[in-house]
Amino acid sequence: MEDWITIRNLKKRNPKMGTRAIAKQLDLSRNTVKNALRSEDPPAYKERTHTNPELQPFQEYIIEQYFVKKLKGSRVLNDLRSKGCNVSSSAFYRYIQQYNTVFSRTYMRYETKPGEQGQFDWSPYTVMIKGKLIKIQVFCLILGCSRYRTYMYSLSQNQSSVFEALEEGLSRIGGVPERIQTDNHATLYDAKKREWNPRYLRFANHYGFQPSRSEVRHPWSKGKVENPFSYLENHFIADNEFESFEDFSLKLLDFEKQVNHRTHTTTKKTPLELFNPEEMAVLSPLPNNRYIGVSEEFRKVSSDCLISVDGNRYSVPHIFACRDVWIRISQGRYLEVYSQSNKLMAKHTLEKTEKGKIFMNKEHFQGYRGSKGTWDFLSQQFLTIVPGQEDFLKKLKAQKRINPSRHLTIIVEAAKHFSKKDIKNVIQLCDKYNVYRSDLFVDLLHQNSEPVFIPKLDQVNDLSISSPPGVIRSLDSYCTENFVERSGDDMNG
Repeated sequence: MEDWITIRNLKKRNPKMGTRAIAKQLDLSRNTVKNALRSEDPPAYKERTHTNPELQPFQEYIIEQYFVKKLKGSRVLNDLRSKGCNVSSSAFYRYIQQYNTVFSRTYMRYETKPGEQGQFDWSPYTVMIKGKLIKIQVFCLILGCSRYRTYMYSLSQNQSSVFEALEEGLSRIGGVPERIQTDNHATLYDAKKREWNPRYLRFANHYGFQPSRSEVRHPWSKGKVENPFSYLENHFIADNEFESFEDFSLKLLDFEKQVNHRTHTTTKKTPLELFNPEEMAVLSPLPNNRYIGVSEEFRKVSSDCLISVDGNRYSVPHIFACRDVWIRISQGRYLEVYSQSNKLMAKHTLEKTEKGKIFMNKEHFQGYRGSKGTWDFLSQQFLTIVPGQEDFLKKLKAQKRINPSRHLTIIVEAAKHFSKKDIKNVIQLCDKYNVYRSDLFVDLLHQNSEPVFIPKLDQVNDLSISSPPGVIRSLDSYCTENFVERSGDDMNG
């Protein structure tokens, strides 16, 4: 499975490199290389067990006697035989050999080259916010060479939150190291199957880094990221109170800045000195698009422009009434609502303490019943969104003589949520059918829109949110044929 991502990363870094050259460099068969480049999903390997069946019932006894009590192997073997375990000496020593790396406590310090390794982990903290004790997960991504680090936080530690934090860390660092060392967290690695989580492998393939992990009970193998949590606990979390989540975010960012300007005891330089420009120059560039590979949750927008999430209802722009949208929970605190065309169009702070509430944003209903804006003002807004479409405006005004401003208002509001390419395609369809109506324009937008990049998310009530530009997601599973058709009366109340 790790060969799969190594091959793909090598090809990504060297696009002109052929399969024969890759196979020779990695000492693999050419068919293995071809299969890895052809497959978008990592191969699924079956677990192979080498455990001696005669020793399996005595596993806990062997661990306690040999590794905990430090008894000689010959003594443990004699005790096993007295208990009726008829096993050879070679089989016994092969059995304990597989645990030697797990229980070993000696190691040699290993310094990584610039851009070679990043370490990522997270830890729970109980933080006093607004007079209440709140459990927060703090994530840390640190570069092995410079020790430059970033801190992120969330109220959740599910796979979506972990991916979001790692994306945020890579974005703020501004590049990707060759490999990222993690712990054996279930969201990233399946210890029973002894293989990486397929979603995490796709995530690593998207960003172009090699995933690596620490062995069980080997915290020193990623000590660079373990130590910052201890420092965070003692110098930031302990005996500290915060007025709000926003206050916590600002002070966490300020603490991160202080740490990156502090002289490191090992390197004798500040992380910022080693990072910029020495390590930053050799990091791989970020991809153009963010990766979102977690499970989507679909919602049907009601006719009053609301969706239901965890017992509460939240508003979305009125042009999405009676249509399908999908939602994403960010940082465990925010509800993000995306259109079928994969564009962020609403964001709310989640309410978890009470149920049955309705949260409405007045901006989502602008233009619902028309606008008081003049035709010239609305025309200027439309041409700002999609320049060079004066002919469309003339045809709309000529066909809707009674109240063209009402139709243009709805069209302008809809155009804010789609790409220029989608809007131009719809204008061509309107020209083809020689029909210029707001309800037709909006329906065509929903039915003919393509996946688009989501721009940088605006910081909403939290200054720690700073997502990289561009989000793209496969929409193969979406059903776009069954959009609800609405009439002009529906659009205007």
